[in-house]
Amino acid sequence: MITQVNFKEEVLESMELSLVQFKTEWKGSCQILSMIYDDLAKSYTGVANFYTVDFENEIGLVNEYGIVDVPTILFYKSGKLVDHTIGLISKNELISKIENALSN
Repeated sequence: MITQVNFKEEVLESMELSLVQFKTEWKGSCQILSMIYDDLAKSYTGVANFYTVDFENEIGLVNEYGIVDVPTILFYKSGKLVDHTIGLISKNELISKIENALSN
């Protein structure tokens, strides 16, 4: 889990691709996407960073980044937002977005 305290250092100051998933533990679509997200985090070890934000406990980050629905994934590269997803997406769609972000 990432918090408002370490978000800037871990995500915004990183030159690598960083994915930040905003989620809750109780929402079904978050649970489904989390399984895909965790699996891809292992596949992309050393290539991209995968972080998770608890939507209910990190209200400061939720408000700062305008998160209104979960699951939401924000893609950062060199500290800049380069892509995002809202809602449940397939593993192939997520891989495509990761590969696109890595190549740009």
